[in-house]
Amino acid sequence: MSQPPANPYPPQPDNGEPHGSYPPPQPGDATPPQPGDNPSQPGPFPPAQPGIHPAPGQPYPAAPGAPAAKKSNVGKILLISLAAVLVLCLGGAAVAFFAVKDEAKEAVEAVEAANTRVVAPETLAGRAKSTDPSLLEGAKQLEAELNKSLPDATSTAGAFYGTVERKDLVMVAAASGRNTDPAKTLDDTISGAGQADLQVKEMKSVDAGPLGGLAKCGDAEASTVPLGICVWSDKGSIGMIIIYFKGGQEAANELSTMRGQIQQKN
Repeated sequence: MSQPPANPYPPQPDNGEPHGSYPPPQPGDATPPQPGDNPSQPGPFPPAQPGIHPAPGQPYPAAPGAPAAKKSNVGKILLISLAAVLVLCLGGAAVAFFAVKDEAKEAVEAVEAANTRVVAPETLAGRAKSTDPSLLEGAKQLEAELNKSLPDATSTAGAFYGTVERKDLVMVAAASGRNTDPAKTLDDTISGAGQADLQVKEMKSVDAGPLGGLAKCGDAEASTVPLGICVWSDKGSIGMIIIYFKGGQEAANELSTMRGQIQQKN
């Protein structure tokens, strides 16, 4: 009788693992499961979250590259300034200028007016003229309003100095010309504040400085912004300075210096 053929596979050592018809898997045959592949199983990294949730009571972090826009007061400043020019032009200056009837008196006042000019210097009491585009445009509007309301003025000046950011901003509005009754022009200009959106408190007489004439200063407010305001008036000019974010006393302290740089007499 013939014998069965010999086993072509030699016996394998018994290592305790079950025998099968396939050889054991080799390295690289398959990628073993990794921790975290199954969402139900913990892994080395937490699953991605749809958003960032801060701890209770903590603010949400700002998005990168998107800082909050800084609120500007320039628009409000311009509105206040134009209102101030309306006070200057409609409150008395336009009415009182050039109203002389006495020929002898007119001749004297004409000489003084002819020798007086107002300018917008490059610096005012240590403050540089503003380069902010909105305030530059506002300055043009100031001069345009002055020239329109006082067509016979020999000169006008409208400008801003300092900055809003440092709360050290000054507005100037002035005109030169024959001012027949400085006291009336001064008082009418101040009382005309009711025609604009300026809440002017008591205006007190102050030293007008070496240029003479009359001057009054006081506290004011517009759109919740505090203002220090001064008005001067003499035979050849009328002018106003507004110091924003300050009071009337601070404006009075600087009036003589500022007026000396704005008003020029030959």
